[in-house]
Amino acid sequence: MKIGDIKLDNNLVLAPMAGVTDLPFRLICKEMGAGLVVSEMVSAKGMYYNDEKTHDLTAVVHEERPVALQIFGSDPYIMADVVDRKLNNRDDIDIIDINMGCPAPKIVKNGDGSALMRDTDLARRVMESVVRASNKPVTVKIRMGWDKNSLNGVEMARLAQESGISAVTIHGRTRDMFYSGEANWEYIKKVKESVNIPVIGNGDVFTHDDVVRMLDETGCDGVAIGRGVMGNPWVFKMSLEAIRGEKIHTPTHEEIIAMAIRHLEMECNFKGEAMGVREMRKQLAWYLKGMRDSNEVKNKINTMKDKQEIIQLLLSYRDRLYKML
Repeated sequence: MKIGDIKLDNNLVLAPMAGVTDLPFRLICKEMGAGLVVSEMVSAKGMYYNDEKTHDLTAVVHEERPVALQIFGSDPYIMADVVDRKLNNRDDIDIIDINMGCPAPKIVKNGDGSALMRDTDLARRVMESVVRASNKPVTVKIRMGWDKNSLNGVEMARLAQESGISAVTIHGRTRDMFYSGEANWEYIKKVKESVNIPVIGNGDVFTHDDVVRMLDETGCDGVAIGRGVMGNPWVFKMSLEAIRGEKIHTPTHEEIIAMAIRHLEMECNFKGEAMGVREMRKQLAWYLKGMRDSNEVKNKINTMKDKQEIIQLLLSYRDRLYKML
């Protein structure tokens, strides 16, 4: 799949998720076969006013490329300015992605994220200003609409194409659904049929079977995997195997625990032990989900602050699982 002048190895995308798709996790997903990884969403206003924490979210490394940096905001001038002054000179970033899909109240109340689905004129001006300012391909993430009475995802996709956007990712839910109910893949198909630029489907993709089915049922050019990758970066590898008709390798408990430990170490190296341990608690819970007697281990991890202590607990748990076989 090609986005602008950026050629991807395949059409599987790590969807942007706040608090999840940071640098260490993107590297893991890239190793597992993701054709494109996308950063956590970054505030354009934060970048505009030189907020240090916001700047830290833009860190990328060569090994994860091609990589898209997702920005959010609703002021066309600020969005264009940060692209022009802060991102155009970044040779390590390949694609700029505009967030028009986030349903979080704290984002929407400021008119950002999926709030832009309610103001198509402003959304168009944001897209046009970013495209004009950027020397990189620009993509956009949208939803079907604000609610069931205002399904305008097709209109937004067409506006995106007219504005010079290089690809659209469509989540098959409205804003008011958040992540409840079922994603409407039929609507994703409608979006795909309405434009000529690449369309990436998103929503309710949890397994390699879902990836294959999404491609078959919607005809979309690519698939963005979000919640399905939490604790399961192997979903990329397994999906590629399924697409190619190869034997699918399901990770063992030993492989999963080894990856969890590696992920913990990467987070601590990147953010420092205190923050790394704190932020990895949810990730470790996702890795251990569904394993026998894992609740006790997860509860203990939530009280621990020392990385080595957690690693020893995980190794001990791995050995116990092995003996149960």
